[in-house]
Amino acid sequence: MLEQPASLDRRSVLAAGGAAALGALSACATGRTASGAALLQNPELGFDAESGRYVLPPLPYAYDALEPHIDEQTMRIHHDKHHAGYVRKLNGALDALAKIRAGEIDSGLIDHWTHELNFNAGGHLNHALFWRSMAPPGAGGGGRPGGALAEAIDRDFGSFEAFQTHFLAAGGSVKGSGWGWLCYEPIAGRLVVTHMHNQENGLFASLVPLLGVDVWEHAYYLRYQNRRGDYLKAFMQVVNWGEVARRFDAART
Repeated sequence: MLEQPASLDRRSVLAAGGAAALGALSACATGRTASGAALLQNPELGFDAESGRYVLPPLPYAYDALEPHIDEQTMRIHHDKHHAGYVRKLNGALDALAKIRAGEIDSGLIDHWTHELNFNAGGHLNHALFWRSMAPPGAGGGGRPGGALAEAIDRDFGSFEAFQTHFLAAGGSVKGSGWGWLCYEPIAGRLVVTHMHNQENGLFASLVPLLGVDVWEHAYYLRYQNRRGDYLKAFMQVVNWGEVARRFDAART
Protein backbone atom coordinates (compact mmCIF):
# COMPACT_ATOMS: atom_id res chain seq x y z
CA MET A 1 0.00 0.00 0.00
CA LEU A 2 1.28 3.46 -0.94
CA GLU A 3 1.55 5.71 2.11
CA GLN A 4 0.28 9.26 1.58
CA PRO A 5 -0.84 11.99 4.00
CA ALA A 6 -4.57 11.67 4.65
CA SER A 7 -5.06 15.40 4.08
CA LEU A 8 -3.78 15.31 0.48
CA ASP A 9 -6.66 16.81 -1.54
CA ARG A 10 -7.32 17.08 -5.28
CA ARG A 11 -5.48 20.35 -5.77
CA SER A 12 -2.51 19.07 -3.78
CA VAL A 13 -2.41 15.94 -5.94
CA LEU A 14 -2.54 18.07 -9.06
CA ALA A 15 0.44 20.11 -7.94
CA ALA A 16 2.35 17.07 -6.69
CA GLY A 17 1.64 15.12 -9.87
CA GLY A 18 3.25 17.74 -12.07
CA ALA A 19 0.50 18.61 -14.57
CA ALA A 20 1.54 19.88 -17.98
CA ALA A 21 1.09 23.31 -16.62
CA LEU A 22 3.72 22.84 -13.95
CA GLY A 23 4.55 25.96 -11.99
CA ALA A 24 2.59 28.99 -13.10
CA LEU A 25 -0.16 27.19 -14.99
CA SER A 26 -0.79 24.44 -12.45
CA ALA A 27 -1.01 27.20 -9.86
CA CYS A 28 -4.08 28.38 -11.76
CA ALA A 29 -5.87 25.51 -10.01
CA THR A 30 -5.85 27.72 -6.96
CA GLY A 31 -6.21 30.90 -9.01
CA ARG A 32 -2.64 32.06 -8.32
CA THR A 33 0.59 32.34 -10.25
CA ALA A 34 4.02 31.80 -8.78
CA SER A 35 4.23 35.57 -8.28
CA GLY A 36 0.96 35.55 -6.34
CA ALA A 37 -1.23 37.24 -8.97
CA ALA A 38 -4.48 35.73 -10.24
CA LEU A 39 -4.57 34.45 -13.83
CA LEU A 40 -7.91 32.64 -13.69
CA GLN A 41 -10.46 32.34 -10.92
CA ASN A 42 -12.16 29.01 -10.18
CA PRO A 43 -15.24 29.49 -12.41
CA GLU A 44 -13.06 30.53 -15.37
CA LEU A 45 -10.57 27.75 -14.72
CA GLY A 46 -13.25 25.10 -14.48
CA PHE A 47 -12.79 24.02 -10.87
CA ASP A 48 -15.68 23.62 -8.44
CA ALA A 49 -14.21 24.20 -4.99
CA GLU A 50 -17.34 22.90 -3.23
CA SER A 51 -17.27 19.48 -4.89
CA GLY A 52 -13.51 19.40 -5.35
CA ARG A 53 -13.94 18.41 -8.99
CA TYR A 54 -12.94 19.98 -12.27
CA VAL A 55 -15.76 21.07 -14.56
CA LEU A 56 -15.98 22.24 -18.16
CA PRO A 57 -16.04 26.07 -18.12
CA PRO A 58 -18.48 27.62 -20.60
CA LEU A 59 -17.17 29.57 -23.54
CA PRO A 60 -17.12 33.32 -22.85
CA TYR A 61 -18.83 33.94 -26.21
CA ALA A 62 -21.18 32.15 -28.62
CA TYR A 63 -19.94 29.17 -30.62
CA ASP A 64 -20.16 31.14 -33.85
CA ALA A 65 -18.70 34.37 -32.44
CA LEU A 66 -15.24 33.87 -33.93
CA GLU A 67 -16.51 33.42 -37.49
CA PRO A 68 -15.18 33.63 -40.16
CA HIS A 69 -11.77 32.94 -38.64
CA ILE A 70 -12.72 29.93 -36.52
CA ASP A 71 -15.94 28.17 -37.47
CA GLU A 72 -18.86 27.25 -35.24
CA GLN A 73 -18.67 23.49 -35.84
CA THR A 74 -15.00 23.39 -34.85
CA MET A 75 -15.74 25.36 -31.69
CA ARG A 76 -18.57 23.03 -30.70
CA ILE A 77 -16.51 19.88 -31.22
CA HIS A 78 -13.35 21.36 -29.71
CA HIS A 79 -15.04 22.65 -26.55
CA ASP A 80 -17.89 20.17 -26.00
CA LYS A 81 -16.02 17.00 -26.98
CA HIS A 82 -12.25 17.44 -26.75
CA HIS A 83 -12.03 19.77 -23.76
CA ALA A 84 -14.84 17.94 -21.98
CA GLY A 85 -12.90 14.71 -22.46
CA TYR A 86 -9.84 16.15 -20.71
CA VAL A 87 -12.02 17.23 -17.78
CA ARG A 88 -13.64 13.79 -17.47
CA LYS A 89 -10.32 11.96 -17.61
CA LEU A 90 -8.66 14.40 -15.21
CA ASN A 91 -11.30 13.69 -12.59
CA GLY A 92 -10.95 9.98 -13.31
CA ALA A 93 -7.20 10.13 -12.70
CA LEU A 94 -7.70 11.97 -9.42
CA ASP A 95 -10.26 9.37 -8.34
CA ALA A 96 -7.86 6.55 -9.19
CA LEU A 97 -5.01 8.16 -7.26
CA ALA A 98 -7.30 8.55 -4.25
CA LYS A 99 -8.09 4.82 -4.45
CA ILE A 100 -4.36 4.05 -4.57
CA ARG A 101 -3.86 6.06 -1.39
CA ALA A 102 -6.73 4.15 0.21
CA GLY A 103 -5.24 0.81 -0.81
CA GLU A 104 -8.11 -0.01 -3.18
CA ILE A 105 -5.90 -0.04 -6.29
CA ASP A 106 -2.45 -1.57 -6.71
CA SER A 107 0.18 1.13 -6.15
CA GLY A 108 2.07 -0.30 -9.11
CA LEU A 109 -0.41 1.59 -11.29
CA ILE A 110 0.68 4.99 -9.98
CA ASP A 111 2.90 5.64 -13.00
CA HIS A 112 -0.05 5.12 -15.35
CA TRP A 113 -2.43 7.29 -13.38
CA THR A 114 0.16 10.02 -12.81
CA HIS A 115 0.69 10.18 -16.57
CA GLU A 116 -3.08 10.39 -17.06
CA LEU A 117 -3.19 13.18 -14.48
CA ASN A 118 -0.38 15.11 -16.15
CA PHE A 119 -1.76 14.81 -19.67
CA ASN A 120 -5.40 15.57 -18.92
CA ALA A 121 -4.69 18.35 -16.41
CA GLY A 122 -2.54 19.97 -19.08
CA GLY A 123 -5.30 19.56 -21.65
CA HIS A 124 -7.87 21.10 -19.32
CA LEU A 125 -5.77 24.01 -18.09
CA ASN A 126 -4.32 24.83 -21.49
CA HIS A 127 -7.82 25.05 -22.97
CA ALA A 128 -9.18 27.08 -20.06
CA LEU A 129 -6.58 29.72 -20.94
CA PHE A 130 -7.07 29.27 -24.69
CA TRP A 131 -10.79 30.11 -24.82
CA ARG A 132 -10.26 33.37 -22.96
CA SER A 133 -7.28 34.24 -25.14
CA MET A 134 -9.76 34.86 -27.95
CA ALA A 135 -12.61 37.29 -28.50
CA PRO A 136 -14.97 38.04 -31.39
CA PRO A 137 -13.64 40.37 -34.10
CA GLY A 138 -14.71 43.90 -33.31
CA ALA A 139 -15.47 42.97 -29.70
CA GLY A 140 -11.97 42.72 -28.30
CA GLY A 141 -10.51 40.27 -30.80
CA GLY A 142 -7.71 41.06 -33.22
CA GLY A 143 -5.69 44.21 -33.70
CA ARG A 144 -2.57 44.59 -31.64
CA PRO A 145 -1.73 45.19 -27.98
CA GLY A 146 -1.12 48.54 -26.36
CA GLY A 147 0.39 49.91 -23.19
CA ALA A 148 3.02 48.05 -21.19
CA LEU A 149 2.53 44.81 -23.12
CA ALA A 150 3.17 46.52 -26.45
CA GLU A 151 6.29 48.16 -25.01
CA ALA A 152 7.56 44.79 -23.75
CA ILE A 153 6.92 43.16 -27.13
CA ASP A 154 8.86 45.93 -28.91
CA ARG A 155 11.69 45.62 -26.37
CA ASP A 156 12.00 41.84 -26.43
CA PHE A 157 11.19 41.05 -30.09
CA GLY A 158 12.04 44.28 -31.90
CA SER A 159 8.50 44.99 -33.12
CA PHE A 160 5.00 43.54 -33.07
CA GLU A 161 5.54 42.26 -36.62
CA ALA A 162 8.72 40.44 -35.55
CA PHE A 163 6.91 38.95 -32.57
CA GLN A 164 4.05 37.76 -34.76
CA THR A 165 6.48 36.13 -37.20
CA HIS A 166 8.22 34.36 -34.30
CA PHE A 167 4.96 33.28 -32.64
CA LEU A 168 3.45 31.88 -35.84
CA ALA A 169 6.68 30.05 -36.65
CA ALA A 170 6.76 28.48 -33.18
CA GLY A 171 3.21 27.17 -33.55
CA GLY A 172 3.83 26.04 -37.11
CA SER A 173 7.01 24.15 -36.18
CA VAL A 174 5.37 21.81 -33.65
CA LYS A 175 5.93 18.28 -34.92
CA GLY A 176 2.56 16.58 -34.56
CA SER A 177 0.28 18.04 -31.89
CA GLY A 178 0.90 20.79 -29.35
CA TRP A 179 0.82 24.52 -28.67
CA GLY A 180 2.62 27.76 -29.39
CA TRP A 181 3.02 30.05 -26.35
CA LEU A 182 3.92 33.60 -25.46
CA CYS A 183 5.13 33.58 -21.85
CA TYR A 184 6.57 35.90 -19.25
CA GLU A 185 9.91 34.83 -17.75
CA PRO A 186 9.89 36.31 -14.23
CA ILE A 187 13.60 36.03 -13.41
CA ALA A 188 14.75 38.24 -16.29
CA GLY A 189 11.39 40.01 -16.53
CA ARG A 190 11.20 39.32 -20.27
CA LEU A 191 8.79 37.85 -22.79
CA VAL A 192 9.64 34.60 -24.55
CA VAL A 193 7.99 32.56 -27.30
CA THR A 194 8.20 28.79 -27.19
CA HIS A 195 6.16 25.72 -28.07
CA MET A 196 4.80 22.66 -26.30
CA HIS A 197 4.41 19.14 -27.64
CA ASN A 198 1.07 17.47 -26.88
CA GLN A 199 -0.38 18.83 -23.59
CA GLU A 200 2.61 18.59 -21.31
CA ASN A 201 6.38 18.82 -20.98
CA GLY A 202 6.95 20.83 -17.84
CA LEU A 203 7.08 23.97 -19.97
CA PHE A 204 5.66 26.27 -17.32
CA ALA A 205 7.98 25.31 -14.47
CA SER A 206 9.38 28.85 -14.51
CA LEU A 207 7.27 30.67 -17.08
CA VAL A 208 3.91 32.42 -16.80
CA PRO A 209 1.66 31.65 -19.81
CA LEU A 210 0.17 34.71 -21.49
CA LEU A 211 -1.07 33.57 -24.90
CA GLY A 212 -1.36 30.05 -26.27
CA VAL A 213 -2.51 28.79 -29.65
CA ASP A 214 -3.71 25.20 -29.96
CA VAL A 215 -2.17 23.46 -32.98
CA TRP A 216 -3.72 20.04 -32.48
CA GLU A 217 -5.52 19.18 -35.73
CA HIS A 218 -8.90 19.18 -33.99
CA ALA A 219 -8.47 22.95 -33.50
CA TYR A 220 -8.46 23.72 -37.23
CA TYR A 221 -8.87 20.73 -39.54
CA LEU A 222 -12.57 21.14 -40.42
CA ARG A 223 -11.98 24.54 -42.02
CA TYR A 224 -8.27 24.61 -42.80
CA GLN A 225 -7.49 20.91 -43.39
CA ASN A 226 -3.67 20.63 -43.38
CA ARG A 227 -3.10 24.38 -43.77
CA ARG A 228 -1.91 25.06 -40.24
CA GLY A 229 -0.24 28.29 -41.32
CA ASP A 230 -3.56 29.69 -42.55
CA TYR A 231 -5.20 28.76 -39.25
CA LEU A 232 -2.44 30.47 -37.27
CA LYS A 233 -2.85 33.67 -39.29
CA ALA A 234 -6.61 33.49 -38.69
CA PHE A 235 -6.03 32.99 -34.96
CA MET A 236 -4.21 36.32 -34.80
CA GLN A 237 -7.44 37.99 -35.96
CA VAL A 238 -9.26 36.89 -32.79
CA VAL A 239 -6.54 37.28 -30.12
CA ASN A 240 -7.98 38.98 -27.05
CA TRP A 241 -5.10 41.34 -26.38
CA GLY A 242 -6.93 42.88 -23.44
CA GLU A 243 -6.93 39.53 -21.65
CA VAL A 244 -3.29 38.87 -22.58
CA ALA A 245 -2.36 42.29 -21.18
CA ARG A 246 -4.25 41.51 -17.97
CA ARG A 247 -2.24 38.31 -17.55
CA PHE A 248 0.97 40.20 -18.27
CA ASP A 249 0.15 42.79 -15.60
CA ALA A 250 -0.78 40.02 -13.14
CA ALA A 251 2.47 38.15 -13.81
CA ARG A 252 4.52 41.23 -12.92
CA THR A 253 2.64 41.92 -9.68
